Amino acid sequence: MALPQVDEAAKPLADRLRPKTIAEVVGQDHVLGPDGAIARVIERGFLPSLILWGPPGVGKTTIARLLAEAAGYEFQQISAVFSGVADLKKVFEAAQQTHRMGARTVLFVDEIHRFNRAQQDSFLPYVEAGVVTLIGATTENPSFELNGALLSRCQVFVLKRLDDAALDSLITRAEDHLGEALPLTAEARDTLKLLSDGDGRYILSLIESLHHMGFTEPLDSDGLLAHLQKRRPNHDKDREGHYNLISALHKSVRGSDPDAALYWLARMLNGGDDPLFIARRLIRMASEDIGNADPMSLLMCHAARDTYEVLGSPEGELALAQAVVHMASAPKSNAVYTAFKAAIKLAKDTGHLDPPAVILNAPTKLMKDIGYGAGYIYDPDDPDGFSGQNYFPDGMRRPRFYDPKGEGHEGKTRQRLEYWAELRDKKQTR
Repeated sequence: MALPQVDEAAKPLADRLRPKTIAEVVGQDHVLGPDGAIARVIERGFLPSLILWGPPGVGKTTIARLLAEAAGYEFQQISAVFSGVADLKKVFEAAQQTHRMGARTVLFVDEIHRFNRAQQDSFLPYVEAGVVTLIGATTENPSFELNGALLSRCQVFVLKRLDDAALDSLITRAEDHLGEALPLTAEARDTLKLLSDGDGRYILSLIESLHHMGFTEPLDSDGLLAHLQKRRPNHDKDREGHYNLISALHKSVRGSDPDAALYWLARMLNGGDDPLFIARRLIRMASEDIGNADPMSLLMCHAARDTYEVLGSPEGELALAQAVVHMASAPKSNAVYTAFKAAIKLAKDTGHLDPPAVILNAPTKLMKDIGYGAGYIYDPDDPDGFSGQNYFPDGMRRPRFYDPKGEGHEGKTRQRLEYWAELRDKKQTR
């Protein structure tokens, strides 16, 4: 059934200001500008299958429609949220009919990542035969969400969150269209852009709401925030944004930047991440990136987790912040992490070798008779408190896994190990 016609004035502002040409699209010059990859392809009159990957409200649907128009292709649009196998079959049949008539079809699939693997595979024969040119739109990383076979037949273009210049352009267009300036101070205009989080559709929705409120005096930032609903952070706990934020937190701690680490911690908590998940990751950071340079970090992270379990939110979140600041400010060493990986590798390669007989226990007479434990020196009884015996399998060249960085607590550890190494050489030479 055909949708009823909607009067132009009744359409949302975002629809009324939808770009009519590629040149009107803002914020994506890196792909659509004169030197952009898509622009060069369109100039040659050919449109390949492609994936548009970017956050919400940056123009993915509009760009797909305008590319089809520029290349002279028929445009068909479906949404993976509302479409199933039957809908895909109808689209492919229509595209085949168009193909037989000598025309080409762009099939635009919004939120293509929501199709399952089998549904994604159904595109392959039609894309390969040239029946459809597929343009998929996704907010999720295609590497994780799309079949490798489908990805290999598409070019992936990354669209950016709209920057200040692009948002300023949209605000100006909206003011021109509405015939009046926004009732905002300069500071409030900046706040409006922050509220949009780079989403063009959302900022136009906010502008439309302001327009209908009919303010006659300019609002400052506080006044704006009092009248407009703040957008929830764009952060899905099981999607790529979640892993991007934990990666940013981890690398800020590793990079010894407590201010950045606190910022990303706050972003994760504001986005609804489980604080206990964060606590587990902090424990990993303490062991992986700080290690024995500051052994206290690992204890603090366990204490922060326990504190959160006792207090809950929001009081317990302060303990997480305390651990984050401590670790970001602590000396760093991955010496244990690196040593353990090397030890694991050598253990796999030499797993057939037995321990030397000198360090084997001999609980029976037979075991003593065949040499188990013969010549073992009890280190505390040695005058130096260090026997220097070999604890590796006989015949194995002594490896060195652990190489303390000399930072923090490991500085003293390094001195002690160097002393023992020198003493070992002397005793084994004797």
